[in-house]
Amino acid sequence: MRKTFLATVVSAWMALGGTAMADNIVETAQEAGTFETLLAAAQAAGLADALATGENLTVFAPTDDAFAALPDGTVEDLLQPENRDQLAAILSYHVLPRVLTSNQLPGREIHIRTIRESGDRLLAISKDAHTGAVVVDGANVVAADVMADNGVIHVIDAVMLPSD
Repeated sequence: MRKTFLATVVSAWMALGGTAMADNIVETAQEAGTFETLLAAAQAAGLADALATGENLTVFAPTDDAFAALPDGTVEDLLQPENRDQLAAILSYHVLPRVLTSNQLPGREIHIRTIRESGDRLLAISKDAHTGAVVVDGANVVAADVMADNGVIHVIDAVMLPSD
């Protein structure tokens, strides 16, 4: 199953990597076809427009499989209108207010501030100096540097949950 998941993500990334940078982050994620849950969550949290129109953003984008790995009922619960603030906090934890590509990462752990407004705002990002593997708060980057006209998407295999 892991190979199938990675093959799907890499295929989507390769397809997107060959396109001209004419789509924003939301459009790029829509074209990939593996981020339906993320896009629905961004819409429910009121963040989709910010991701589409914001500038110089980095999004660590969990795939549909990453959301499916959460405990049963978690996604449905977060999508409820009364949980909008909690959902926005989780999604904001996945976004940096600057473009950060994989070649800009040193071969060690660094901490970078997210756009999240309260609580835990620093992501721990590490890059293995030998293999180039990148881990963000425990989530593996399975496809890096998917460029959009307003930033970059890094595909991750888990939903990162900020601590409060």
